Amino acid sequence: MRRRARLRAAVVALLASLAPAPLAAATGPVSTPAGQDRTLVYCSEGNPESLDPGLVTTTTAMSATWQMFNSLVEFAPGTTELRPGLAESWQVSDEGRTYDFTLRAGVRFHANAGFTPSRPLNADDVLFSFLRQWKPDHPYHRAGGDFAYFRDLGLASLIEGIERLDERRVRFRLKEPDATFLPNLAQAFGSILSAEYAEHLARRGTPEALARAPVGTGPFRFVDYRPDVALRYRRFPEYWRGPAKAETGAVETLVFSITPNTAVRLTKLKAGECHVMAFPGPADLDAVRADPDLALVSGEELNVAYLALNTARPPMSDPRVRRAVSLAIDRRAIVEAVYGPAGTVAHSPLPPSSWAFDRDLPELAFDREAAARLLAEAGFAEGFETDLWFLPVSRPYNPNGRRVADMIRADLARIGIRAELTTRDWNAYRAALYGGTPTMMLYGWTSDNGDPDNFMNVLLGCRAAAPGGANLARWCDPGYDAAVQAARRTDDRVVRTRLYRDAQARFREAAPWVPLAHTVVHMAIRRTVSGFRTDPLGRTLFEGVTFTE
Repeated sequence: MRRRARLRAAVVALLASLAPAPLAAATGPVSTPAGQDRTLVYCSEGNPESLDPGLVTTTTAMSATWQMFNSLVEFAPGTTELRPGLAESWQVSDEGRTYDFTLRAGVRFHANAGFTPSRPLNADDVLFSFLRQWKPDHPYHRAGGDFAYFRDLGLASLIEGIERLDERRVRFRLKEPDATFLPNLAQAFGSILSAEYAEHLARRGTPEALARAPVGTGPFRFVDYRPDVALRYRRFPEYWRGPAKAETGAVETLVFSITPNTAVRLTKLKAGECHVMAFPGPADLDAVRADPDLALVSGEELNVAYLALNTARPPMSDPRVRRAVSLAIDRRAIVEAVYGPAGTVAHSPLPPSSWAFDRDLPELAFDREAAARLLAEAGFAEGFETDLWFLPVSRPYNPNGRRVADMIRADLARIGIRAELTTRDWNAYRAALYGGTPTMMLYGWTSDNGDPDNFMNVLLGCRAAAPGGANLARWCDPGYDAAVQAARRTDDRVVRTRLYRDAQARFREAAPWVPLAHTVVHMAIRRTVSGFRTDPLGRTLFEGVTFTE
C-alpha cells in the first residue's frame, strides 16, 4: 500500500509541477464582443493538464496546443485524412521501415518570453522534438516528464533511429513496418518545438518554461495562462500557411475562458460573453436552436465512454465479478436519460463508424439475475463495497458524469454491490486514474488519429497497462495483445480487420470495461462566428474562423 501511495503522490506531484503557471496578468476583459479588436472567446470546459504537446492526452489540452503547434503531417480539419504539415513531402521505403521527410522552407517560430527566433524551422527542431520523448537521458526528457503517451503507442521500442540528413531533411528508421506510424505522427505529441528556444531556456536555467510559455509555428501564439480563468493567444502574422487578413473578419485575439459548469457556459454564450461554447447539455439543445442569436454545430466523433474496472484490485481481478458488473448495468437507460438522441449504446471499445468494428458481435446483455449468479459463483453472494469515481466535468463522451454514476450505483445496488461515489477536480481526477487509485472509474476517449489501434492498443494493450499508461483497467491479456500488435505490422486492411475482431471477442470475454456510449458532439456558437466546425478527432480548431460583422 505504501508503494501505491508513493506512486499516486508522484503522479499528482508531476502533473502539478507541469501545470502552467501564470506568466503575466491577462490584460483587458476575458470576453470582448465581436468587432472590438476581433477577440473570439471560447468557453472551454476545463484546464489543460499541460501546454506541452508531448504530455497532453485530453482533448481539452490538445485543443489548447493545436492553436500553437504544427506536426510533420496533419489531419485535414474536420476529417481523418492526412495532409502535408511542416513536411512538404515524404517518402517511405519499399519494406516500410524508412521514412524520409522534407521540411518546408522558411517556416517561422513564434517569439515569446524574451525569446526571438534567429532562424526558421530546420531538421534540428524535428530531432529535438522526438529525441526528448524517446531518449530517457535527454535533458528535456528529465525536465518534461516520462512522455507516457509516446511510450504507450510503442514508439520508444519501434524507432531504431532518427537522423538529420541535411538542413531540411530528416529520416526515421523503424525496427519493423508499422501501419500506424504516419497517423501517429499527426497527433499532438508529434508537434515540432523549437530547439533554439529549448537551448535559450536551458541557458537561463528555466527549462520548465517550455510547457509554461510554449513556442510553436501555429496560427496563434501564446500570450498567457491563468489556471481556472483563461488561456490567451494572439494571431501569428508570420504563419506559414498565410495569416488571415483583418479585413476578412479574422480573429486577432483568441481566449479560452475556462468554464467547467455547462449551465454557466450557456449563460455566457447567450449574454455574448463568449462566442463558442463547448458541449451544451442534451437538455439545452432545443434552447440553443430556438435562440435567433445562436446556432448548433454538430458532428459524429470517434469516441467511447466507458466504466473501467481495475483488474489489479480485488474483486475486479476476477473476470466473473467484472462480467457481473457489466450484466447489471442498464446502459440503454443511461444513454436515453443522459445522452438523449446524441448518444448510442456502445458494445465494443471501437465506435461503429470504425472500419474494424465487429458488427457481428451480439449486443452486451442486461441481465440482473445472471449478474447475481456470477457474483455468488465468485464468492460474493451478499455483494461487496467498492468505490466508483465519476468525472467532475462534462466531456464530449460524457455530458454528466455524476448522473451516469448515480444510475450505475443504483443498478449495482440491486445485485448487492455498494458503491461509494468519489471525484476530484479534473487534473487530480486524471492523476488518480492514471496512477491506478480507483477500483471503478468513469472515463472516455476520443480518437487521436482515426485508426483502430488508437482505441484497441492505446487503451487496452499490455504496454499501456504500466503505471501512468492509458490502460486504466490495468488489464493485460497476451492473446489480445498479440492480435493488436500484429495488426500494426501490416497495412493489409483485411488482415487488420480480422485481428481486431479477434481482439474485440477477447475483450468481450474478459470484460475489463463496461462500454457505455458513443456520441454525436455538439458545440454552440453565436451567429456572428463563421467557419467553425466540429472534428471527428475531437480537436477544437480556430484556424480560418472569422467574424461576420
